[in-house]
Amino acid sequence: MSLNEEVELLRKIPLFAKLEPSKLKLLAFTSERITYEADQVLFRQGDIGDAAYIIVEGSAKVLIETDEGEVEVAMLGRNDFVGEIAILCDIPRTATVKAASQTVTLQITKDLFFRLVAEFPQMSVEIMRVLASRLENTTQDLREALAQNK
Repeated sequence: MSLNEEVELLRKIPLFAKLEPSKLKLLAFTSERITYEADQVLFRQGDIGDAAYIIVEGSAKVLIETDEGEVEVAMLGRNDFVGEIAILCDIPRTATVKAASQTVTLQITKDLFFRLVAEFPQMSVEIMRVLASRLENTTQDLREALAQNK
C-alpha cells in the first residue's frame, strides 16, 4: 500500500477525517505497518497501552476475560480503530485483541497520538463522539443482557 493509499484509508476514519492532507501524510508516514497472522495477539487485556491500531486489512476479535474464560465481545474490520482507550485514559488494556485472519494494521504510538490531539483540537471532539457511541452500544447490550436474565 502506498503512502497515498494509507492517507485515503486514514481519511475514512472519523477520528482523522477532518485532518488536512499534509497531517494525514505525516500520520501515515510515522505509523508502523504491522502484519499479524490469524490468532496472533495485537495486545492483551491488562497490558500497558503504548499504541493504538487501525485495521488496514483483515479482521480482529475483541476478547475479555471472565470467570468462565475468554468471551468475544466485538469483531473489528477494515478502517476500525482500537486501543485508544488505554492510551487516552492511561489505564491497562480493557480487552485482548487477536487477529481473526491475516490482519494488517497501522500502529500509532501514544506520543504521536497525543501530539496530533494537541495540534488538532477537533480530534478531541471526534474521540469523544467515538467513545460516546461505544458507551451507548455497551449500555444497550447491557440492557438487553439484563432483560434476558429476568
